[in-house]
Amino acid sequence: MERSDAAGAGARIPKAYRIRTELDAMLAELAVGDAVPSERELALRFGVARETVRQALRDLLVEGRIRRKGRGTVVSRPKMVQPLSLRSYTEGAISFGRAPGRLLVDWADIPADDDIARDLALPAGTPVMHLERILLADGERIGLESTYMPLPRFAALRDSYDPETSLYAATRALGVTYAAATERIETVLASPREAALLECTTALPMILLHRRSLDPDGTPIERVRSLYRGDRIAFEAQLRE
Repeated sequence: MERSDAAGAGARIPKAYRIRTELDAMLAELAVGDAVPSERELALRFGVARETVRQALRDLLVEGRIRRKGRGTVVSRPKMVQPLSLRSYTEGAISFGRAPGRLLVDWADIPADDDIARDLALPAGTPVMHLERILLADGERIGLESTYMPLPRFAALRDSYDPETSLYAATRALGVTYAAATERIETVLASPREAALLECTTALPMILLHRRSLDPDGTPIERVRSLYRGDRIAFEAQLRE
């Protein structure tokens, strides 16, 4: 039996959906940095329980539409969109009008384990340079990047490279050309250590990228693990047949 349009029109709209629609309309009238009314104020305005409002606000936090500031909540700026390409993080951030930056967490020479050795086409135990850095956009922590590079090939970086600048540019300055890369993307949750470094909770969805870059001869340049806050960044790719 077919459902009539009249019956469909009279269907009850879920309360959570209605509140989310109201909040979307409210945020559209506010500017970045404007304060969002408290849970109590919103519950009174919409005539619903505070838990209903709380869940809608949680969703907006995860989506990056709002963010915590002190004891309150404010409208957040749009997510930064990073292209999936051979370009560096620096170039991608600048193209989106954001000021890129990095904070050094660790820089050490370590022996390659079996997985790293395989990805870099090295004998196991070969020294590799491991560089871990926090990625910034306008001073905000949005990602955590861990890079492994063959030390015999890139030892010169120890004397010339500033880890708070673009590693991609420094590598190219050594005469290395990035010709291709394989990248895998998945969603994960951060470990307690990662969440602390990115100043977020372990419940926030993360975007994890694994990249293996090659030079024109097919020789591996690096293996990179990049963890990004899902509320602060999005990725896009241009596809052609």
